[in-house]
Amino acid sequence: MKINWFKYAAPTAFYPVAGRLVPVFGFAALALVLFALYWGFFETPERLGGTNPQKEYYRIIFIHVPSAWMSMWLYLVLAAWSAVGLVFNTRLSFMMANAVAPTGAIFTFLALWTGAFWGRPSWGTYWDWDPRLTSELILFFLYIGFMALHSAIDDSRRADRAAALLAIVGLVMLPIIYWSINCPDPNNCAALHQRSSLTDIESNILTAMLVMTLGFWLYSFAAAFARLRNIILLREQDNAWVRKMVDAAEGTSPRGAAGVGGRPANRGVSV
Repeated sequence: MKINWFKYAAPTAFYPVAGRLVPVFGFAALALVLFALYWGFFETPERLGGTNPQKEYYRIIFIHVPSAWMSMWLYLVLAAWSAVGLVFNTRLSFMMANAVAPTGAIFTFLALWTGAFWGRPSWGTYWDWDPRLTSELILFFLYIGFMALHSAIDDSRRADRAAALLAIVGLVMLPIIYWSINCPDPNNCAALHQRSSLTDIESNILTAMLVMTLGFWLYSFAAAFARLRNIILLREQDNAWVRKMVDAAEGTSPRGAAGVGGRPANRGVSV
């Protein structure tokens, strides 16, 4: 059977699909995160070796590193949906970008917050203007700026385009963040943050970290789709299919909702 994927580009068609996917991704994310936490706390070494040995506090890695990865990945997704919206002028693409932004901001904040707690015993300070910390902070401001710019413009179409342009320009931060750690010549890069490498990580630590990353990834789907449904309802609230759905949820007939019998029509949408 051939599936016409393009029909799901319409908010009307994608709304029920998103509703069915939210609990699937949500329960899967919860299971993976709980497994990763168990494995990270009970199946990994008590001490992290290497040139800078760290004791129990290194377990922050199981939240910090997946959060940092997700902060960059979700910004790439945000910019991609913004670009698709600008090129093809698809409403759902802009809505997806708006739905992804808050989750990306949360993961970026979580990466900064856990990094500060990790930095205190490792570097002796909660914050240092290290290249990775500074570039990650700028990424957080880009997320906030995207949401603030979109909220500041009343016309949704103009807001979509303006915020999308900001998101695309902000893509320059992703290679900066990557190279702030993986500098080609570490002697020329004054950074406290250690270089990233998956090959040198103990297998149990790597397992917990990757499972947590997958859990966060699935959570981002659940959160974005749940938020997308609210955005669709707000954007489409004057359309007949939304009014019909609201009427059905409130137990009223379409005729009664239209104001028959002297009662005013209920045009509001509860989200």
